[in-house]
Parts: sequence; structure tokens; C-alpha cells
Amino acid sequence: MHSLQIGLWVVIVLVALALVFDFINGFHDAANSIATVVSTGVLKPHQAVAFAAVFNVIALFVFQLKVATTIGKGTIDPSIVDHYVVFGALIGAIAWNLITWYYGLPSSSSHALIGGLVGAGVAKAGPGALVWSGVGKTVAFIVISPLLGFVLGSVFMLAVSWLFFHSTPARVDRWFRRLQLVSASLYSLGHGGNDAQKTMGIIWMLLIATGISSTNDPMPIWVIIGCYLAMGLGTLFGGWRIVRTMGQKITKLKPVGGFCAETGGALTLFLATALGIPVSTTHTITGAIVGVGSTTRTRNVRWGVASSIVWAWIFTIPASALIAAAAWWLGTRVL
Repeated sequence: MHSLQIGLWVVIVLVALALVFDFINGFHDAANSIATVVSTGVLKPHQAVAFAAVFNVIALFVFQLKVATTIGKGTIDPSIVDHYVVFGALIGAIAWNLITWYYGLPSSSSHALIGGLVGAGVAKAGPGALVWSGVGKTVAFIVISPLLGFVLGSVFMLAVSWLFFHSTPARVDRWFRRLQLVSASLYSLGHGGNDAQKTMGIIWMLLIATGISSTNDPMPIWVIIGCYLAMGLGTLFGGWRIVRTMGQKITKLKPVGGFCAETGGALTLFLATALGIPVSTTHTITGAIVGVGSTTRTRNVRWGVASSIVWAWIFTIPASALIAAAAWWLGTRVL
């Protein structure tokens, strides 16, 4: 009985840790949803975070749980997962998120979690523990999602420029200040749908590993609701250091540019979520913002800032994997 209680307490602590990661994910990635709508002046910061948080949670009713399945079963071999692996993965992801938040770098919470799973899984069972097809899809979308965001953002910007060629700047601004509320809501919906499911996947993995759920059981409803609420609360608190980088340092945006960037990013997220691919909302919106900025003049994009962001992307998986491997080792001696 005593060992069962200890085991249950470990599960409770790890579920709480996973929800903390989900909260930090929303906090860290709030910038992705609201940077453009804040920097264009369409919404005040406190209005924007509340707006984004609501649509993060509404995603609960929109998307199937395909991304959660990829995280839970398609990254590392489920048979090697135990509470030490989950602990290592979460510590790796949380630590890297906090480091990049402190320095104002919009790195990917998604890839930090993938890196955490990879690092803890390899530390326990070697490279054979990895499900290469799932890891490969995720790594491929490190390149594909910002490229798709870039292409869609620039295509929308060019199309809007052509459609409103004879309109006055004041009329265009008036229209797109309203339309940006639509595009920001769509992006926040996509952000909640893709990102909250990553935490669901890791909690599900933990419940299966500890025998609380079986692989054939549906995901518990409390996990789904808890993850969406934690994500929404994190967004509500916002990550203002990163808002400044995303909204002002890469390129200066007007409402029309904000609309095109958010719409291009939202379509990319909807596609990836439908395919069950965990993508980076950070990479996606950054690509879309750069795409919009480059349609006017390439010098409108601050490429130095953009390149420092890319370096943060490149280091995310290896850095979080390294921290996770160390945390796994520590967990085997402490938990």
C-alpha cells in the first residue's frame, strides 16, 4: 500500500509539472498570438492576452487529438516510458523555455518538449528508443512551417496589395484594423489546438506507463480540459519580452501586414494539426512576419534579429535534450 501511495504521489507531481509546462508554453508563446495585434495598435496588451486566451480554450471544441497521439506514441517507444523519462522530458523543456524567455528569444516550446523526450529516452535506452518517423516529421517541419508561413504571408500581402490598389491608406487601415481581430482569433485558435495537445500527449504517456490508463482507453476528459485551461491561463499572463521581439524588432507592421501574417500562420497551424504534426507556433508566425515584411523591401526586415531567432531554433532540440538527459539521471536518484 505504501509503495502504491508513493507511486500515486509521483504521478500527481508529474501531472502538475506537465500542467506547469503547459502554462509556461502559453506564457512563452502568447507573443505568437498577440504580438502583431499589439504592435499594430489594434488591441491594447491586456485586451489582446484575454482575447488570445479565450480562443486558446475554444480550440477544445474544434480539433481532433491527432497531435496528442503523435507526442504520446510517435516520438519515443512507449514501452520504455516511465516516470523518470517523463520527469526528464518536462524538466528539459521547462528549463529551455525559461532560459529563452529570459533572453527574449522566441524559441519553440514544442521542440523543447520533443527535445526533452528525445534526451530522456536516449539517456534511458539509447537511440533505438526513438520513433524515427515521428521525430523526422517534427524535424522536417522546423523548416517547412516557417517556409509555409513565409509563402502564405507574402502571398496574402501581395493579393491584398493588388485588391486594394486604388484604395486610400486610411480606408485600408480602417478595414484591416477590424479584419485583424478575425486573423488574430484564428491564429490563437490554431495555437491552442496544436500546443495544448502536446502536454496532453505527455500526460497520456505517463498514465499509460504507470498503468492508470491502457493504450486502448480514450484520453481522460480531465486531461483535455486541464491542458486547454492551463494553456489559456499562461497566455493570459503573457510573455512581454518576446512580444517586443516578435511585434517590433523583426519588421514594423501595419494592420494589413498583421492580418496577412496571422492568416498565413493560422492556415499553416490548421494544416499541421489536421495532419497530427506538432509544429512550432513561434517558427510559423516568425516566417509569416518575415514574409510580409519582405514583400515591400527586403531591408524592411531586420535580418540580424531574424538570424538570432533562427539560431535559437537550431539549438532548441539539442539543448533541451541535453538538459533532459541530465534531469533523467537526477530523477533516477531522487524520485
